[in-house]
Amino acid sequence: MSIEQERDKAVAMRARENVFAGIDIDRMSERRDDRLWVEEMEAQPDTRFLILDAEGRAFVLAEADSPQWMSPAMRAERFGDIPSTFLGLAAGRAWFALVVDEAQAELFVSLTGARRMSLREAGLVLDAFDAGLFAYAKGIAHWQRQTRFCSQCGAPTLVVASGHRVQCTNPDGAHMHFPRTDAAIIVIVEDGDACLLGRQRGWPPGRYSTLAGFIEPGESLEDAVRREVREESGVEVLHATYHSSQPWPLPASLMVGFTATAKTREIHLRDDELEDARWFTVDDIVQGMASGTLGVPPPLSVSYRLIEHWLGLRGVDLDELVAGNAR
Repeated sequence: MSIEQERDKAVAMRARENVFAGIDIDRMSERRDDRLWVEEMEAQPDTRFLILDAEGRAFVLAEADSPQWMSPAMRAERFGDIPSTFLGLAAGRAWFALVVDEAQAELFVSLTGARRMSLREAGLVLDAFDAGLFAYAKGIAHWQRQTRFCSQCGAPTLVVASGHRVQCTNPDGAHMHFPRTDAAIIVIVEDGDACLLGRQRGWPPGRYSTLAGFIEPGESLEDAVRREVREESGVEVLHATYHSSQPWPLPASLMVGFTATAKTREIHLRDDELEDARWFTVDDIVQGMASGTLGVPPPLSVSYRLIEHWLGLRGVDLDELVAGNAR
């Protein structure tokens, strides 16, 4: 295998290791407008419905970290008037999402004994497929909820295409709206033996993370890396290299991870986004985590993976540091 192939394989593996990323599902976008086919899928005995409440929480088994799926039979008998969103095909079955109101949520709990779980918690305890499916469902449900009126004319909208498009009901315009994702960059900046980390006000004491920010109109990903690092820390970036990405529907983002090389180490906090920013050597991180004076983001985030990758290239295992700090 060539160096380029090895590099591409490593990038692909990193992306699949990110929480919420890499779920193996065929979204079947070409069948979303085929209502008869979708209805047939809804009725298949092995089809599963993921249930979300109005706040975007999923329902899980009362005494286990696994989704409390709704069967087609229960859906037809008790919740048949709720429109579903088709998510795709995986593991030989169809997967759908249903968003229920509070009364319907209480009914589902009474029928199944389920409990509710936030996406942040799910990312830490559910298996990769279940957590990824939850993120997918939550992201599209949020977009549906935010697009109840046409942004062009203000008329009410109608959800179509099995949940993946929204149609304006104004006959004079009939604008079509598509799901939106807010792209953001997140980057670990390095200079020789040190990396740049910052902290925001309100974070737990001692926690530092990689720098991040949203893409602005007319801006490339690499331009956003340079701008965000400059605005938040005053550090100039020479170049940036793609690391991996992560769906982040909290509520509607895609985090695009980078590693970057700094031109200088001089720090000037410019836009008041950060309470502090500083350069950390490997020893700074190892000793800080061992003493409890330094914390890193949870494994839920791609920030953790960026720090993990940077330390791993220098022979240090971040998972082992975290495990040692927990003892």
